[in-house]
Amino acid sequence: MSNLLQHYFPIIRTRQEVLDDICSRTKLYYLYQSWDPASQQEFLDICSGAKGVKMLYDSFFKEIMNPEYAPERLSEFLSLILGQTIRILDVLPNDSTRLSADRSLILTDIVVELEDHSIANVEIQKQGYLFPGQRSACYSADLLLRQYQRVRSIRGKHFTYKDVKNVYTIVLFEQSPTVFHRPEYQDIYLHHAFSVTDTGIPIELLQKYCFIPLDIFMKHFHNKGIQNDLDAWLAFLSIDDPELIVTLLSQYPKFRDMYADVYELCRNTEDIMGLFSKELQILDENTVDYMIDEMQATIDELKRNNQELQTSNQDLQTSNQELQSQLAHKELELQQLRQQAR
Repeated sequence: MSNLLQHYFPIIRTRQEVLDDICSRTKLYYLYQSWDPASQQEFLDICSGAKGVKMLYDSFFKEIMNPEYAPERLSEFLSLILGQTIRILDVLPNDSTRLSADRSLILTDIVVELEDHSIANVEIQKQGYLFPGQRSACYSADLLLRQYQRVRSIRGKHFTYKDVKNVYTIVLFEQSPTVFHRPEYQDIYLHHAFSVTDTGIPIELLQKYCFIPLDIFMKHFHNKGIQNDLDAWLAFLSIDDPELIVTLLSQYPKFRDMYADVYELCRNTEDIMGLFSKELQILDENTVDYMIDEMQATIDELKRNNQELQTSNQDLQTSNQELQSQLAHKELELQQLRQQAR
């Protein structure tokens, strides 16, 4: 019997068809057996439509939002986030040095050049980092430097700093940092940040930021549903419940082609297993990175506490020495008084 998603997408195979295909090929069978039971279950659920695809996975996100294959998708998404009409001019190589050394649960990362030659970096993080502001500022500075170097090499002696355009750092958090959950922000799921002067003088500073806490959006979604086009896109990226996906498709049929692309990909068992295996590896590596970050934070906190205790201990020792000195002085005075009394 077909499930909800199979009704909408007849190309979705049954669970048994997927398993039969895996078992018929030794290489795929051994790869499947290397996964833990929960991962095996998730893979079969995705391929059979028992649950929706996690669009936040790097492989799926880049497949669906590929600016070379379907630039209008990412263009529309960025337009809604930035509040202006966006057209993608080019896809830039993601050659930033920080990516290899600084992953911390990054699910996907894509860099594009816009029609006005601005640069946009779309990044999805599973876990909110401890210092998202500082982290994002470093990413933005990296983007700005890369643009400067590229434009200067192209323009040569005709280069001026007016050739350098805005850089947009757009971060979507699957689980956002605690600062986003403070009472004054707990209902807000789109934050824009940019630099301004305290006097209001119009100096054009180029680094712009957008922070989107998807976990806060999901609370809004469950309480109020989809209220606008941006909500629809964020729901598309966040939900994997078949009933919710069907509701989204009924309201916004444009997402049907995107889901169809994913399920067409799922029909190639070898390719989809390769992508899924890559996602598992990324999550495993990033989980280790996150645990290291957390452990390092704990160690740093213990060191600070130890330093404070040492300082307190030194203060106590100093106070004790002062008390001992005062006591010795008083004992001497008492002894002198007794001698005078004789």
